[in-house]
Amino acid sequence: MTADWTLTRRRLGVMAAAGLIAPSAAAQASGVALDVDQAEAALAILDALNAGRPLGETDWRRLFESAGHHRLKAREASLGRAFSDDDMRAFLTAPESRARAADLRRTLAAWRETPVDGAAALARAYLPPGTTLRATVFPVIKPKANSFVFDLKGDPAIFLHLDPKVSAAKARNTMAHELHHIGMGAVSRIANPPGTPPGVAQLRRWTSGFGEGLAMLAAAGGPDIHPHAVSEPAERAEWDANAARFPELLAEQDAFFLRVLDGTAGEAAAVDARMTGYFGTQGAWYTVGWRMAVTVERALGRPRLIAAFRDGWVLAAYNTAAARTDLPRWTPRLAAAITPASA
Repeated sequence: MTADWTLTRRRLGVMAAAGLIAPSAAAQASGVALDVDQAEAALAILDALNAGRPLGETDWRRLFESAGHHRLKAREASLGRAFSDDDMRAFLTAPESRARAADLRRTLAAWRETPVDGAAALARAYLPPGTTLRATVFPVIKPKANSFVFDLKGDPAIFLHLDPKVSAAKARNTMAHELHHIGMGAVSRIANPPGTPPGVAQLRRWTSGFGEGLAMLAAAGGPDIHPHAVSEPAERAEWDANAARFPELLAEQDAFFLRVLDGTAGEAAAVDARMTGYFGTQGAWYTVGWRMAVTVERALGRPRLIAAFRDGWVLAAYNTAAARTDLPRWTPRLAAAITPASA
């Protein structure tokens, strides 16, 4: 989930220095920060509405000048979506929003008790030593109930929809998952030199999707912890059902990847559509990727696991690890074709 960035770190710093936004809203030069200004400003408005206190422009300005609100608007604009200050006014003044105020405040308080440093530590444990991990985490109150990352190549941000149904532990898990993506994206060495065959280039680009499985492993805290240990029962049950299909899913992907390699899988758009389908809610990029990551870590160790994902030879690494088990393997020709010469 990426988008071109609009509101740069320099601009945020200038706005903070000018007093246009709170200094705490400017992202740190390094490290991971939690910015709750948008959520606090929205809650203050909801509290005033529920208490019957009149709202002035100062109340709304606090919200609209928060970094979270500015960057949320920038993200929506980058995707061609209309999102205005008036949209936010209408959302917060709606009876449904006002009725959720107490639950939202309790949720924000609980999430704040889970330091982002803990989530960052989980992500760093599955990143190369010395990886610079930089991001701002924004718990936000907004019309759309979605969470996402933004501006990964500029000033990375993680937006978490403030949801009373999500525990603090689950919020930390999500932070760690997204922080791992940010960190791995910063150090990835996956590349296609000039002359790379089209099928190989496509596969190297798309098999990085197995990083979803590695991020699940990192966020959980290790191979012996269920990746949905802090999730709701229904979400965990869905994962278990999909993970149980590992042999079937790997075989299906293996057959399709071979067609891509041989140039018989169709036009690039059709290949991309099929690859995108492997995300799903908890699709093969997640479940197959997680099983591969766990297998490699247990057999070859965490440093080789991290290097395999960073450099793009995870299929070959998995085949080596799986040779010691009864797990299915990738076709050797496929794994060899997308393994970089430096691996």
